[in-house]
Amino acid sequence: MTVNKKNFDVVIIGGGPGGLSAALVLGRARKHVAVIDEGRPRNAVTHAGHGFLTRDGISPSEFRRIAKEEISVYPSVSFVDDTAESITGSDGHFQITTSQGIQLESKKVLFAVGMKDRPLPIPGLAEVYGRSAFVCPYCDGWELRDEPLVIINSGPELIHFAPVISGWSDRITFCTNGPDGLTDSERETLQRRVPLYDSPIRHIHSDDGIVREVVLEDGTSIPCRGIFFKPDLVMGSDLPHAIGCQLSEEGHVKVDAFGKTSVPGIFSAGDMTSRMHQKIIAAANGSAAAAALNNELNTEAWLKNG
Repeated sequence: MTVNKKNFDVVIIGGGPGGLSAALVLGRARKHVAVIDEGRPRNAVTHAGHGFLTRDGISPSEFRRIAKEEISVYPSVSFVDDTAESITGSDGHFQITTSQGIQLESKKVLFAVGMKDRPLPIPGLAEVYGRSAFVCPYCDGWELRDEPLVIINSGPELIHFAPVISGWSDRITFCTNGPDGLTDSERETLQRRVPLYDSPIRHIHSDDGIVREVVLEDGTSIPCRGIFFKPDLVMGSDLPHAIGCQLSEEGHVKVDAFGKTSVPGIFSAGDMTSRMHQKIIAAANGSAAAAALNNELNTEAWLKNG
């Protein structure tokens, strides 16, 4: 979709829960906003999203459809179905160019591009991801309650994850898919409570997306009906780094409580700013960032006109 207007108060890059929530708040604040989104969300692999009050169990596509329908009531918000390719400029005068050559100017920018999965070299995982293999028990643990589960993870995070996942099922097996990265003490603690295998995974067998067993290279077969695994994630765009935003050691954009980055005029919200990758948290981040953006814009206009 091409927009007629080229100058905006805020350009939001990313149209997930964080970006859409920000667009709603800014639209109601009478700010001119463009939301640039390529339409390929990370959660598109799932059939239903959970944990979002009043929208529990809704599909990601339906969630976005309803959000856009509600936002369309506010005429100052435009949607651009495209990918942001470059960003230049400084606070008050940013220029954003999309892959289709659309050029937008904006006083402020909000990054809400989320994270993206790198493919994991585990044969059979792609066939079950989003159907019976997930990354977050708070999002999908209820559907797999009391089922035999395989947890694919390694290192000290296993010690944290073991008691957490036990709230949904006590029939769990841990697979580290290679060297486990645990200390002798940590390994002993886990093995007293749950089976722990460090042999690489040969294949995940499934029927129509429902996992049946995990087979290891040493020949071990682990029957199960669900998997939780640690994904390999990267930011959904290199633009925050390109414009100079400081990143954490984990690869997240550093922000304050209201989404301000280290670059004046640039804000960020959603999964790219936090380890808590849940829709409702991303939406809350987007709302907070939008309020801060609106306050900043209003204050600057007030002082300029005074």
